[in-house]
Amino acid sequence: MISSLVKYSKAFYRYFKIDVPLFILVIILAAFGLLILYSSSGGSIDQVYRQLTRFGVAAVVMIVVSQIPPLYINRAAPTLIAIGIFLLILVLLFGSSGGGAQRWLNLGFIKFQPSEMMKIIVPISIASILSEGALPPRAILTLISLVVIMVVVALIAMQPDLGTSLLIGASGVYVLFFSGVNIHLVKNAWLNLGLLLGILGGSLYVAWNYLLIPYQQERILTLFKPESDPLGSGYHIMQSKIAIGSGGLTGKGLNKGSQSQLDFVPESSTDFIFSVLAEETGFIGVLFLLFIYLLVIYRCMDLSMRCEDNFSRLLGASLTFIYFTYVFVNIGMVSGLLPVVGVPLPLISYGGSSLITLMTSIGIIMSIYKHKTPRYLK
Repeated sequence: MISSLVKYSKAFYRYFKIDVPLFILVIILAAFGLLILYSSSGGSIDQVYRQLTRFGVAAVVMIVVSQIPPLYINRAAPTLIAIGIFLLILVLLFGSSGGGAQRWLNLGFIKFQPSEMMKIIVPISIASILSEGALPPRAILTLISLVVIMVVVALIAMQPDLGTSLLIGASGVYVLFFSGVNIHLVKNAWLNLGLLLGILGGSLYVAWNYLLIPYQQERILTLFKPESDPLGSGYHIMQSKIAIGSGGLTGKGLNKGSQSQLDFVPESSTDFIFSVLAEETGFIGVLFLLFIYLLVIYRCMDLSMRCEDNFSRLLGASLTFIYFTYVFVNIGMVSGLLPVVGVPLPLISYGGSSLITLMTSIGIIMSIYKHKTPRYLK
């Protein structure tokens, strides 16, 4: 019985292009997330079942994507970015609205958010562009990459969805960073640095005065002084910080957090679920979560760096850093260190679209490692 099980397990491992250690870490994170979700939802088993179903679908997507050789992903990059930009334009023209934003396309039988797709399409496209030649890339390839990033970021920011546009912009910049790109406006290093800082400062001034809408400015200002409006814009941050601080070393126990169970913490099952985790499992629970995240990030980066071609390395490293950015931004947001933006905690927050996006990213990382062979470079 045991020998047969081992035999079939080995056959499964050889046939399916999945990385078992990474897959196990994902399962651990998802299980921990379901436990915290059960508590944050007040013991609602229905919500847990729905999230478990979504995770099952996302896991299937991850396994399917991991079977696709990176050669085909690379070849599909121009088509993917063209379709993505086309869908973003359709959103601005015909998209359905909700919560003061126009971010969705309603096809009748399904309603989806094209910007979620761009979290994967943008790094694929930029990695494809930059890997056409030797690294660091030529100036023309860098310029084309910057244009693609700015077009996508602008289209998403117009919805408006500042948080998602910044994350997608970061995903493209990560690829540029790992490619070793050098931006030299002038030959003198110090003068070049001064010019770049001046351009950055000017861009921030323009963004604050002409691009950010009032509620987005309010979120940034609230970061520095949330107590100035404790019942309004500062409410989320203040209640979240109270919940995190009250957890102590070991926490209050599942379903026993006063802030979360009495609904003082808003969006306790989605964006602010980390507050529930910290209050009910304490510092020990937070350390456990961060440790598993660290292992996932390390494993993803390790697999990416073992790849044999530039496209795979650039794509894998950038997707890993996007995953890290999700974790960093969400925890920083609920801890009062960053402005409040709609960024879920990976594999912990309740939701389907972001879960599928993240699992697809992990599937791509598995694919680029498991399919590593020189024939895909031809």
